[in-house]
Amino acid sequence: MSYGYVEQTGIRCSYHGWQFNQAGECIQQPYEQVCDPSARMCKMTKIVAYRVQAKAGLLWAYMGPEPVPELPDWDLFNYKNGFAQAIFAELPCNWFQCQENSIDPIHFEWTHNNWTIRQAESEEPYVATHIKTKFEEFEYGFTYKRLRDGESEDNPMWTEGRVTLWPNGFYLGHHFEWRVPIDDYNTLSVLWVFSKVPREQEPYIQEKIPSWYGPLYDEDGKWITTHVANQDFAVWVGQGRITNREREFLGQSDRGIIMLRKRFFKELDELKNNPDFIPKALIFDAQKNKDIYLPSACGKELREGLTREQLASHPLLGPYLHDFIGQAGQPKEVQEAYEKAVGQKCQVLNSLAFMVEIKKQHNQKCHPKVAFFCSNL
Repeated sequence: MSYGYVEQTGIRCSYHGWQFNQAGECIQQPYEQVCDPSARMCKMTKIVAYRVQAKAGLLWAYMGPEPVPELPDWDLFNYKNGFAQAIFAELPCNWFQCQENSIDPIHFEWTHNNWTIRQAESEEPYVATHIKTKFEEFEYGFTYKRLRDGESEDNPMWTEGRVTLWPNGFYLGHHFEWRVPIDDYNTLSVLWVFSKVPREQEPYIQEKIPSWYGPLYDEDGKWITTHVANQDFAVWVGQGRITNREREFLGQSDRGIIMLRKRFFKELDELKNNPDFIPKALIFDAQKNKDIYLPSACGKELREGLTREQLASHPLLGPYLHDFIGQAGQPKEVQEAYEKAVGQKCQVLNSLAFMVEIKKQHNQKCHPKVAFFCSNL
């Protein structure tokens, strides 16, 4: 049915043309009904169907039991004057090792910052190291907060932090990431990015949110590691299809992962032993499910807007104004639509080349600029 024809009244199978409605009921069997106009077979045929709802350019399926929870209306979905896009990739590994990455702040320093510097064949020093982390649980998941050497506690990465969205999401202030299980050995990665347009371009209304699949491998069959999400993909899959946790060594940087696992084990035990148990972060009150606030290190800027100059120099939002560093493979038509939205041409650079270009333009050591643009990835 994944290759079926989407029609006004349901999905039609591409093999024999059988058509099913949203409840999974067969409503037409063309040849069978020629042979038997009473459609007895059609009336007896049914497939499994799930509730589906459209939101933010995505289709969301609910596959659980009654009662049906609300589809969360996160505040980022409702921000104005922005260009959103949804990016997908299918990864050959278990979803949970991807999700554990969502509560590991230290990997940003090494997987994204320092690895990127070395891939750019730069001899510059590493970025500032982490000196302090804090993990907290809240209604919709966990937050982690972090400080690097030289930063003060008024830094938004410490005052607001980032959200590990329960049970399989990650919220970084201007984009979401979801790790959707396909089966035990494969995961659908979903990246949903909201890019604020400069105030000079307001008001801006996006008519359609584009979506696209990004590649995992380059023309030589090697992992693409030039973009932020692709760097994550390489290290997640590098752990094996299912990470062997009997061989791991958990350190102080893994306190968040330990909290995450304990919560999962607790909920799994409750679900097993208590049929009335309601898992964490589900919303059943429709009145409560409106523009739900999540901690964000750039929420004020996204709500109020920035001038082109302010946006270009913003440590979180600025890199996306210059080039889409989130995931490799952005189609030309999406890039062009974004350029039209922000009112300027983007530098067609990958994240490695972006840093090299910054060094050339500013005629200074790459390290401070890399720290500025990448320490808050």
